[in-house]
Amino acid sequence: AASDVYKRQTSTSSIKPWQMRFTKTNKLINQKTKYKKTNRQMKKTNYALLVLLALVLASCSAYKQVPYLQASEYLDTSGQNPPLYDARIMPKDLLTITVNTTDPETAAPFNLIVATTLSNQNKNLTNQPVLQQYLVDNKGNIDFPVLGILHIGGLTKSEAENLIREKLKTYITEVPIVNVRMANYKISVMGEVTNPGSFVISNEKVNLFEALAMAGDMTIYGQRDNVKLIREDAQGHREIIPLNLNDASIILSPYYYLQQNDVIYVTPNKTKAKNAGISNSTTIWFSVVGTLVSLASLIVTISR
Repeated sequence: AASDVYKRQTSTSSIKPWQMRFTKTNKLINQKTKYKKTNRQMKKTNYALLVLLALVLASCSAYKQVPYLQASEYLDTSGQNPPLYDARIMPKDLLTITVNTTDPETAAPFNLIVATTLSNQNKNLTNQPVLQQYLVDNKGNIDFPVLGILHIGGLTKSEAENLIREKLKTYITEVPIVNVRMANYKISVMGEVTNPGSFVISNEKVNLFEALAMAGDMTIYGQRDNVKLIREDAQGHREIIPLNLNDASIILSPYYYLQQNDVIYVTPNKTKAKNAGISNSTTIWFSVVGTLVSLASLIVTISR
């Protein structure tokens, strides 16, 4: 035991002071190195978490811009009792108007019927008679057989039918059946939709979402909160109405139902605009490079 104590004392006494300081310095350096590595790893982890959080927030905000009619569960429609939509006759509308009575000969003078020949060779043969359509002029008038000029601009179908029925009382003893139909009721959808174009509405009633469905719905690049409605009234005044289809209260808007000749424009978002700019510039650069290569080859060929 005494020898072991002597050995430890001898080994301790054999270590010089500068060696002890060097050992302590190495320990401190190793500790600092480990701390720096740990700190770097923590920073990298924090950066990764921040990037992940930013991506999650961006995806959430992007998702909020896509669905229609958001917060519809909070929309109170109990106090709303809007009347059923009925289209009004506008200038340049094409109308088909028929008058029917129990005696067809009594109603015949009030129906514009056009009979066309089947061919140039058989001029005496005619096909099935068709009703001639009435074009509403810029003042909202039509020239009706026997009754003369009628002002029906701004009236609904039922109001126009009642007007004609009232005028016919002088000529027809019974109450006739009058039917007014719009032959060119159409709307147009353009911009960021799948199938832009003009669409004829046979039932003369269409809302915003039905119009978008006819055009194949918006693409993912369409701004749901910045849809523009272009409308012209009977006096020729045009207006552009911005609409937010993300908001469920759009169904209570006076612009929810479309009028004839309305135009819906779906604005593209920034991503679409950037992609379009990149594709256009890429095309231009390819054409420029192709032109330069052609010129260079031509010069080389001539120089030979």
